[in-house]
Amino acid sequence: MRAKRQILVAVVLVLAGGGVAVSQWIGAEPSQGPEDDLAGFRPFRPNDPWNTPVTKAPVDPSSDAIVATIGLDRPLHPDFGASYRLRPHGIPYNVVGPQTKRVPVDFYYPAESDLADYPLPEKVRIEGGEKGTGDRHVLLVDRQEARLYELFDAHRKPDGRWKAGSGAIFDLRNNTKRPQGWTSADAAGLPIFPGLARYDEVARGEIAHALRFTVVRTRAASVPPATHKASRLTDPNLPPMGMRVRLKASIPIDDLPPQARVIARALKTYGMLLADNGGDWFISGTPDRRWDDHDIASLKRLRGRDFEVVKLGWPLDNLSISP
Repeated sequence: MRAKRQILVAVVLVLAGGGVAVSQWIGAEPSQGPEDDLAGFRPFRPNDPWNTPVTKAPVDPSSDAIVATIGLDRPLHPDFGASYRLRPHGIPYNVVGPQTKRVPVDFYYPAESDLADYPLPEKVRIEGGEKGTGDRHVLLVDRQEARLYELFDAHRKPDGRWKAGSGAIFDLRNNTKRPQGWTSADAAGLPIFPGLARYDEVARGEIAHALRFTVVRTRAASVPPATHKASRLTDPNLPPMGMRVRLKASIPIDDLPPQARVIARALKTYGMLLADNGGDWFISGTPDRRWDDHDIASLKRLRGRDFEVVKLGWPLDNLSISP
């Protein structure tokens, strides 16, 4: 019997204190899992900024001023759930493999895009749906290659070819980032998939990574792990791309319902990274019919004043620049 090209080794990390098993993709191909949940898979290495706990990180001296510009009394807004206006609500992802056809993509911004063929299945899930008019992100997780392919403003043309604003490819086994000054499928140059709240994680009782969020106004600056800015505003109190905030340790969360409580706990432990311009305090997740929308909506009890800015650029950048 011919040996397989790739040796599959199951690696499981048990997070300190939580006791929840998390599948880590280090030379391993994760199970696709029920409803493509990837069986608790967490991208990148444990020391990646997405996966780094920040409970002991220092508060930035400008925290109060920055939070005030976003909105002290504005609520945290879960921009995902089971449905919204009878449509899927959130940023979906697609699990692909060697059988998925690779196709060329024409980019509006080729200079900052990874120019390669992308594994786009015939029935691909697009943010907002086939006729959506928003950011139209397409996220593609290749289980065998251990790669993440992401597109912004993706459209299938009448001739079957694809066009998109920008595209980025990430190696999920290593801590890699975009070249400085480059965007990705997200304004900050960050990957999107690692920052999504996923139902399977919440069902297991722990989200072991930072989450993605947006604000309306950002500063014309970025801090690690971000590589790209998306503003011309220079007010020093505006947040830069890549800024991390965390839910203050003093904020009680035990009275939140189960799903919201798991998310709030992650916001205390890992925080959330500013990745794009959008609604203030909008936090991202996947659309999933198993979400309890009433439960998730209770996150709106949390207000801007309940968060603090982690020292900008902390921790030291653990990423290597991708070629």
